Amino acid sequence: MTALTLSTSSAAALRADAVVVGVAKGAKGPVVAVGAEAVDKAFGGKLAAVLETLGATGAEGEVTKLPAASGLKAPVVLAVGLGEVPAKDDGYDAETLRRAAGAAARALSGSKKGAFALPIEDPADATAVAEGALLGAYTYDKSNGNGGNAKDKDKKNNGPLAEVALVGGKPRDKAYKAAVERAAALVSEVNRARDLINTPSNLLNPAVFAAEAVAAAKEHGLKAEVLDEKALKKGGYGGILGVGQGSEAPPRLVRIAYTHPKAEKTLALVGKGITYDSGGISLKPAGHNETMKCDMSGAAAVFAAVVTAAKLGLRVNLTGWLALAENMPSGSATRPGDVLSMYGGKTVEVLNTDAEGRLVLADAITRAGEEKPDAIVDVATLTGAMVLALGNRTFGIMTNDEAFRTTLHEVAGEVGEQSWPMPLPDHLRKGIDSPVADLANLGERMGSGLVAGIFLKEFVADGITWGHLDIAGPAFNESGPFGYTPKGGTGAAVRTLVRLAERTADGDLG
Repeated sequence: MTALTLSTSSAAALRADAVVVGVAKGAKGPVVAVGAEAVDKAFGGKLAAVLETLGATGAEGEVTKLPAASGLKAPVVLAVGLGEVPAKDDGYDAETLRRAAGAAARALSGSKKGAFALPIEDPADATAVAEGALLGAYTYDKSNGNGGNAKDKDKKNNGPLAEVALVGGKPRDKAYKAAVERAAALVSEVNRARDLINTPSNLLNPAVFAAEAVAAAKEHGLKAEVLDEKALKKGGYGGILGVGQGSEAPPRLVRIAYTHPKAEKTLALVGKGITYDSGGISLKPAGHNETMKCDMSGAAAVFAAVVTAAKLGLRVNLTGWLALAENMPSGSATRPGDVLSMYGGKTVEVLNTDAEGRLVLADAITRAGEEKPDAIVDVATLTGAMVLALGNRTFGIMTNDEAFRTTLHEVAGEVGEQSWPMPLPDHLRKGIDSPVADLANLGERMGSGLVAGIFLKEFVADGITWGHLDIAGPAFNESGPFGYTPKGGTGAAVRTLVRLAERTADGDLG
C-alpha cells in the first residue's frame, strides 16, 4: 500500500514529484487555502490569480496542475478544489478534506511521492487527509487476475502513488501520530475489501475466500472457524446449502473473531458473501450479471472490519460471520417453489432463487444470535430496490431499534459514508406468508427492499439489537472514479463498521 509519513519540512522545501495545495471557491474567484502559504509565497502571492488564468474555480474535486515556481523543491504544483470557502473559523469538514486528498492522489497515480499541503489544523484534519489520500491512491493490480504476473503492467495503470507526505502535521505529537497510524491501518483493510471485490469470481470462490480469512486470522491473532459443506449439512444450515447447491464450488460459513481481555461489549457482524450471483434458476437477464462478482461485498466489509479492530486493539469483542456461496443454475440447484429448512428450524419457501442473499444471511444471523452479542449488524448487497430508492452512493439502514438506527446513521456520517434510515412497515410482513412454509423469501414488489429487511428480522433472536445495511448501491462503482472512490469495488461500510466498533468500545453503542 502507499506509504504515509508526517513531514516536518515546509511545502516549499519538501522534495517530491508534486506538492498538493487546496484552493477554495471564493466570491470573487479562487482562494488559496490554509497550508499553501509557502507555495503561494513562491508565486509572489499570486498563486490564486495564476490558477484562475488556467481556468481553476475552486469547485470541489477540481484538479489543476501547473509548473512550480522557483524556490519550490517539487517541480509540479497540484491544486485541488475544496468547494465553497467555509464560514469564518469553521474550517473544512473532514469529508471535504478526504475527497480532495483522494482526487489529488488519483491525479498523481504513478508518481513516487506527493507532498500534501492541505489544511491540517488538528489531528482530525490529519486523519481525513491521510484517509483520503490513501483511499484515492488505490489501484487494483489486474496482473493478479489475468494469468500474468506482477511485471505485466497494464499500460493505463502505472500503479498507485508510492508515498504520501503530510505537511503541517506534527510527527512528534502523539495525537497526530495516532491519527495517521489509525488511517493507515483502516485504509489497508478497506483496500483488502476492494481487492476481494475486484477479484474475478473464477479466482475467488467460497473456499478461496474462506482460506483468505484463515490466513488473515493467523497473521493478526484472530480465531477462525470454517464450516464446509459437510459441517453445514450436519448443522442444518439449509439456507446457505440451498443457495450453494447448484454450484461445483461448495459453500462455506466462516466465523472470524477478535477479542479484547478488557472488552465489555460484543458486536456480531454478518456479511453476505455470494462470490458470484447468476440468479440461479431464476436467471438474471443479460446486462445484470456481468458485475455480480461484487455480491460478496458485505462479507468483504465484515472481514476487513474485524481485522481492522485487531490492528487498532479496540476494547471490544468483534465476531464476523461470512456467509459464502456461489449461486448457480444446474441440475442440482434449488428450484422456485422448493422449501428449505433453515438453521434454527424455520422453513422458507423459495419463490425466487435470485433472492438468495437473505437466505444465507438468515442462517448466519440465527447462528450469530446464539452467542448473545449486544448487537448484530448484517451488511449486504441485498436488493436492487435499494438502489432505485437511494441511488448508487447511499446505503439503507433498517433496524429493530430506533435508537440503534439513529446510531448507525450518525456513525456512517462521522466517517463520510452516505446512508439513510429506512422503515420496516408492519403491513409488509403479511406479504411473506407462505401456505407451505413458515415464510417465503419474496413478498410485495413495491417496497421490496424493506421486505428483505423484514425477512431478515424474522431470524433475529428476541432481545438482541439488530441492524441491516443494504449497500447494493455504493458497494461497486460502475461509473468513473470520484474523490477517493475508485471504479469497481469501493469497500463500502468498512469504515462505518469500524467506527461503530470504536464507539462501542467507548461505551456508546446507542
